[in-house]
Amino acid sequence: MSEHLIELKGITKKFDTTDALNDINLYIDRNEFLTLLGPSGCGKSTLLRIIAGFEDPTGGTVTFEGSDLLCIPPHKRKINTVFQKYALFSHMNVYENIAFGLKIKKVSKDKITEKVKKVLKLVNLSGFENRSVDSLSGGQQQRIAIARAIVNEPSVLLLDEPLAALDLKLRKDMQLELKNMQRELGITFIYVTHDQEEALSMSDTVVVMKEGTIQQIGTPTDIYNEPKNAYVADFIGESNIISGVMKKDCLVNFCGEDFECVDKGFDENEPVDVVIRPEDFYIVDGKNAKITGTVESVTFKGVHYEIIIEGDGVKWMVHDTAFFPVGQEVGLIIKPFDIHIMKKSEGAVQ
Repeated sequence: MSEHLIELKGITKKFDTTDALNDINLYIDRNEFLTLLGPSGCGKSTLLRIIAGFEDPTGGTVTFEGSDLLCIPPHKRKINTVFQKYALFSHMNVYENIAFGLKIKKVSKDKITEKVKKVLKLVNLSGFENRSVDSLSGGQQQRIAIARAIVNEPSVLLLDEPLAALDLKLRKDMQLELKNMQRELGITFIYVTHDQEEALSMSDTVVVMKEGTIQQIGTPTDIYNEPKNAYVADFIGESNIISGVMKKDCLVNFCGEDFECVDKGFDENEPVDVVIRPEDFYIVDGKNAKITGTVESVTFKGVHYEIIIEGDGVKWMVHDTAFFPVGQEVGLIIKPFDIHIMKKSEGAVQ
């Protein structure tokens, strides 16, 4: 048996002359919550559809428990899918919606009733068997769609932006519920979203995608704290990205000043991108800092202020719990381990 539950090797997908996926190599483990994260059109839903069997790749292989998955039709795969539009049957009640797949498999009536009650309890909708699906809220319909998908006891559950239609509070509540549900079920979740907060809060592993390619794979902490390039840094949370020069190991120059950092392995005087998270700045008196500027705008964000500081043609975004009035002259300090250096790419401030 394969070490990994699902393995994708060299996956490509073309639509006419467009490359939707380009040389995707990815493995997914048992009981893992893996999220495919990226903007619209990056190929994440296409990749999900290939795993589900709704699309065939142009090239590459997909294996499940070491066996070829591409030759198995969708309905025979140990994989179920929950879509953004829940695709519930409006002419059936909750019980009938959940039981639909079991009836097709000719499961006994008593066993169906047992399974339906079990999954309704799991999604916190016990007693809803006879309710019309049209009478349910968006969050309740989403739970029913998940219940219908897991009642067949799949090894893998695919979720294609299932929370996109929900309001903000309900979406946050469902994020927690989905993670708890995945742990209780002990099955693999493969989740598609463009929402970075969703990805970071729920996932064991995050796969960041751009234009049909994988940019980085890692834990949420690794992806956020150690982005591999400027694209990932900018997509995962707010970032200040500026051009610099790596003078030598652990010493970088930007804004006309040298700063100690912890990065090594670059050529001497190599042009680089310098990434600094807004929360990693310390605002001090301008006399005590290499970077100085003027507060240009202040926006209250609930737990912190988002402060834009302009200095020497660069606008820095800073998050701080203290208030600084517009027009105040300030300095910015960054600790060496909060300065992230990466290979040069497009998008940095020159």
